[in-house]
Formats: sequence, structure tokens, C-alpha cells
Amino acid sequence: MPARDLPDSGESPHLTTTTERGSFAIARCSCGWAGPARRSRERARTDAELHGTAVTARD
Repeated sequence: MPARDLPDSGESPHLTTTTERGSFAIARCSCGWAGPARRSRERARTDAELHGTAVTARD
């Protein structure tokens, strides 16, 4: 079934990524959210995971 025929849930999924800028890693989400710049890549990934968890718990 083409995507245009799928029912619209009214919500877009929260797709998180981490990007690097110099020696900092930043978590970002498709909803526009961005976490703080972190020197630890692991901490940036945790920020992204916590954002996804918080959004799911709120819905």
C-alpha cells in the first residue's frame, strides 16, 4: 500500500540521532529537540534515549 494511503496517526515518530561537532557530541530528534553538547558520545546517546522514553511516557 503506498504511504499516502496509510492512515495518518497525527503524530510523527521521534527519530533520534547523535552528531559530532568538533570534540562534542549532540543528540537530536526529528521533532526539533536537541540535547546539550557533550564530550562523551555515550552520554549524548543516553540523552537521546531519555528523550525518547520521556516522549513515550507522556503520550
